[in-house]
Amino acid sequence: MTTTIKIRLGALVRASGGSRYAVALLVDALGTGLLRPFLLLYGVTVLRLSAPATGIAMTAGVVVGLVCMPAVGRWLDRGARSTVVAASMLVRVPGVALLLATPAGHVWPFATAALFLGIGNQAWPAAHAALVATVAHGRDRDTALAAGRALRNAGMGAGALLATACLAGGATALQALAAVTGLAYLAAAALAWSVRLRARPAATPAEARDDEPAPRMRALLAANVVYAFCLNVPEIALPLVLVTQLHASPVWSAAIFAANTGLVVTLQVPVTVLMSRFSRRTVLALAGVVLAVSYLGFLAATALGHGWGAPAVAAVSVLCTIGEIVYAGSATALVTVLAPAHVLGRTLARFELSTGFGLAVSPAVITGLAPYGPATFWGGLAAATFLSAGAVATERDRGTRLDGHDGLDGHDRHGHQEPGIRAAGARPFLSDHRIVG
Repeated sequence: MTTTIKIRLGALVRASGGSRYAVALLVDALGTGLLRPFLLLYGVTVLRLSAPATGIAMTAGVVVGLVCMPAVGRWLDRGARSTVVAASMLVRVPGVALLLATPAGHVWPFATAALFLGIGNQAWPAAHAALVATVAHGRDRDTALAAGRALRNAGMGAGALLATACLAGGATALQALAAVTGLAYLAAAALAWSVRLRARPAATPAEARDDEPAPRMRALLAANVVYAFCLNVPEIALPLVLVTQLHASPVWSAAIFAANTGLVVTLQVPVTVLMSRFSRRTVLALAGVVLAVSYLGFLAATALGHGWGAPAVAAVSVLCTIGEIVYAGSATALVTVLAPAHVLGRTLARFELSTGFGLAVSPAVITGLAPYGPATFWGGLAAATFLSAGAVATERDRGTRLDGHDGLDGHDRHGHQEPGIRAAGARPFLSDHRIVG
């Protein structure tokens, strides 16, 4: 027996914010792909800063950018949606302008530029998730979030490929790429702002009070810090292992990164839809198990040494990417269901704060564990991720039914239909599962 699922593309685009919003996401992602992977190179090549100074400035920008998240959450809870998304894109424009205006050898203007870029990069995920949660509900929301991630990865991948082709032009090419990035951010912000979407007050069920607090989600937030490490595995951990431990060609790292991007773009929506038959919490716990098993697979692959080690790492990276896809398709969706409507913004901000913290500390943790050998490195990551998966599976949120119900059938945690904006007569873009004999 096979399960077939029909996805109506037009309805999916509408549930994701509309065609203009989709174009805004694509333009923003293209601009991000042009500069973000090469920001360190820009500091070293164009501004002639030392690599350590450049790295510290970039890290400080990301960490300080996290401070803005509580304000973003409160702004979202006042009903703003497309305005916050546009602001997260627009705030990066002065960051790019500062990059272009920074004289060679001056680190503080570069650090300020990294701060503006970091604020935008940290604020965007929560703002985007809140917008989608307002437009779509139930499993439509999950798949719309997945589609947005796939579109963003496609845009960033295309931008990075274009930028790579232009790098032969040296410092001048990097400056030109930065200028195009600023224009892309400006255009994307204008498109996102033109959507003019605000949250409508949701009808509150009798059982749910207007002053109901945000869910604590302590185990989920702590686990998410560890889960977020998987997002840096293809970019940091695997190149480090391949080059320094297996002495493999850097081509392997590039191929793994390209495969990771391609798999996310092509599989994010189908895998999210496939997992929709299970509760989001169960799927998120499963993602942790898959990631932990992949880390053990990397441990086994590195034991093969030079020769077969690199191909084995590449093969295991596919499993790691599947875990990342399952994690990304369930984590934010679970948070949007657990949060009462009036504190959705603050709840998403707390969740994205944990993600940003995980991404900020993971390079230091990964590079710090690597010298102690593969067993400590991959074994430590696997153990932490297994524990995180267990914490996610066993956590019980206040007000959530003991059976772990989290909106499996498109209802909220009180068993009522989830609020959202839907045009009169509109149908969900996912058809019912049909069993074909």
